Amino acid sequence: MNDMTVNLKSAEPQRVRGLPGHSTVGTNNLEAAAEFYDKLMAVFGIGRFLVQPGRAVYYGERTLEFGVIKPFDGRPANVGNGGMVAFEARSRAQVREAHATALEAGGSDEGAPGPRGENGEGPYCAYFRDPEGNKFLVYRAGPDEA
Repeated sequence: MNDMTVNLKSAEPQRVRGLPGHSTVGTNNLEAAAEFYDKLMAVFGIGRFLVQPGRAVYYGERTLEFGVIKPFDGRPANVGNGGMVAFEARSRAQVREAHATALEAGGSDEGAPGPRGENGEGPYCAYFRDPEGNKFLVYRAGPDEA
């Protein structure tokens, strides 16, 4: 093994962390997108974390968690087929609130809030698209947080 090789099996993580570190979606209208996401992220108690004027708005609580950006290459932003960002909610009520907020703020419905899976035993989910067509899932797996 050379100096640049890391043995992943023996590496001890310094802290447990879920993935992704943060997600971004592209926009062609940063001001309108930021207005939409200001409303949606407020449902989760998350506000603006970092603003790069004319380029990006990032959201988070203690760290950067989500961002809306103008593409770095200067070409128009577009929606990837099959791409989706998922947000975990604290409760089924928060799933419903996020879905309703997204629709009221100009998003479109992709699947009403409700249980998924066989016999309704899967996670409680809702799907929507932002005004530019990016797809989102808000879900609650397991019981609501106390």
